[in-house]
Amino acid sequence: MKLKLGIPAGSLQEATLELFRKSGYNISVQLRSYVPSINDDEIECLLIRAQEMARYVAKGVLDAGLTGYDWIVETGADVVEVAELRFSKVSRRPVKWVLCVPEDSPVQNVQDLQGKRIATEAVGLTTQFLKNNGVEAEVEFSWGATEVKPPKLADAIVEVTETGSSLKANKLRIIAEVLQSTTRFIANRDSYKNEWIKQKIDNIVLMLRATMAAEGKVGLMMNVPQNQLDAVLKILPALQNPTVSSLSDKNWIAVSTIIEESTVRYLIPQLKSAGACGIVEFPISKIID
Repeated sequence: MKLKLGIPAGSLQEATLELFRKSGYNISVQLRSYVPSINDDEIECLLIRAQEMARYVAKGVLDAGLTGYDWIVETGADVVEVAELRFSKVSRRPVKWVLCVPEDSPVQNVQDLQGKRIATEAVGLTTQFLKNNGVEAEVEFSWGATEVKPPKLADAIVEVTETGSSLKANKLRIIAEVLQSTTRFIANRDSYKNEWIKQKIDNIVLMLRATMAAEGKVGLMMNVPQNQLDAVLKILPALQNPTVSSLSDKNWIAVSTIIEESTVRYLIPQLKSAGACGIVEFPISKIID
């Protein structure tokens, strides 16, 4: 038995492959091939555009896949959202679908677009957003280069953005946020009822989440004199509580913890001053709660 897994092609592809690699799944994509190889004989991968992923998972062509919440909403696909995975092509922040107009446009809010033309790749999202705001406008599908269409080809656009830099470069002004979206691991409803498939999916999600939880964190180990322990523990932040263990010499204590990597250069000098010695920093690849 094999799990049919969809890997998002396009903007999410590299970030997805890197996350899987760090989680222990090496996926290799050959030039012009949409069937990547993976170091797991129980998984069969297929590269699918994120925009189409939810539809194929809902139909059972795929057992599971990764796509944005925006495309689940856009397609109206009936799938199981197994997990939210906060990653994208640039950062760990959600991406946003925003309603934009040219900087010099008289339009100030969504109501001002009554009867106007709006270009977007997300026609369903946009239509529902306008309906929720009591606005009737012409929504047309954009095949690309949506940012350059106002004002000649459209009065406004609904476009996805992560940093906003492309919108600013094209002299566009955001007047409303339509939707925030993060990556989701989704499954076909019938497939997820299968015990073997469900366990396989849950195991993959466990490893992906563990990898993401470890990003930007490192471990610290040190030896601390018994009479200096309280001073050292006051300095240490931790995911929970630092681990404190006895050593063969009862006058010394071993302490270990996990911290943000960005704080290491500040903490180690403080720990040294507080009496810690034998301080060792080590990488963390996965954290499982």
